[in-house]
Amino acid sequence: MAHDRLAGFDRYLAAERRLAEPTRRQYRRDLAAFAAFCRERGLADWAAVTPAAVRAFVAAGRRAGLAGKTLARRIAAVRAFYRYLLREGAVSANPASEVRAPRGGRRLPQTLSPDEVGALLDGDGAERADEAGSDPLALRDAALYELIYSSGLRLSEAVGLDLAGLDLAEGLVRVTGKGAKERLIPVGRPACAALRAWLRVRGQLAAPDEPAAFVGRHGRRLGGRSLQQRLKRLAQRRGVQRRVHPHMLRHSFATHLLESSGDLRAVQELLGHADIATTQIYTHLDFQRLAQVYDQAHPRARRRPASGSGERDPGD
Repeated sequence: MAHDRLAGFDRYLAAERRLAEPTRRQYRRDLAAFAAFCRERGLADWAAVTPAAVRAFVAAGRRAGLAGKTLARRIAAVRAFYRYLLREGAVSANPASEVRAPRGGRRLPQTLSPDEVGALLDGDGAERADEAGSDPLALRDAALYELIYSSGLRLSEAVGLDLAGLDLAEGLVRVTGKGAKERLIPVGRPACAALRAWLRVRGQLAAPDEPAAFVGRHGRRLGGRSLQQRLKRLAQRRGVQRRVHPHMLRHSFATHLLESSGDLRAVQELLGHADIATTQIYTHLDFQRLAQVYDQAHPRARRRPASGSGERDPGD
């Protein structure tokens, strides 16, 4: 298979689709797997790929235990690649256009309760003051986690944020999300206070020419991996009995906002979802919570007593 076509597709995604590097990296991985699959089956040219070959690729992934979401993403990558090849005149048909991923259960995102968020972000007042006083990185972390939860940012949006995107006087942050789309999001008072505290000491770490709002100990833009590890350790120190990751704060933002407002469209805009169907996953989370309340409180929802308890079941 011609690798120059894959390189050309990557340049197209960057220049014309303006996709971020992490998204393009995933396209490259999925298409590299597809190219290897085709080579193993003796398909020497992109034009020789048939719908049956694409379905076989999906079936092989399913046998390997890949999740339905991963298989759907792989098909989408192949489909997009062939749309590009059609545009370039390299093929005459898109073999993935009618291929669909196998149905699978959709995993609900994990969220923190408001109490867990409070324990994580507030902790013990003396503990937090001691952390902040001894380590400017603690002030940075506090500002980052507060901002992600306050404004529902993706991890990539948080670490990609520049100083120019912060307007603390108005309580706003401007971020660039998926597809290079910008959105303006409110920032809550606790997050604004944490950000001001961090910005007062940022100059101790940041290189003079560094535009990033959040920097690491070497003065340059903070990496997402470091942020994940530090959040995990913070959660352990503050007694949160969950495996916490930054995206869980975004999920919690969406869930808590939807529970309070019921405004799905507003949550969609704040999260930067192109399709409201993506946002609707949080309605399932809300329903789960309501179902738990029902099970615990409604007389007719109580479980049947164990046999021999001496109580009669209402249905007897």
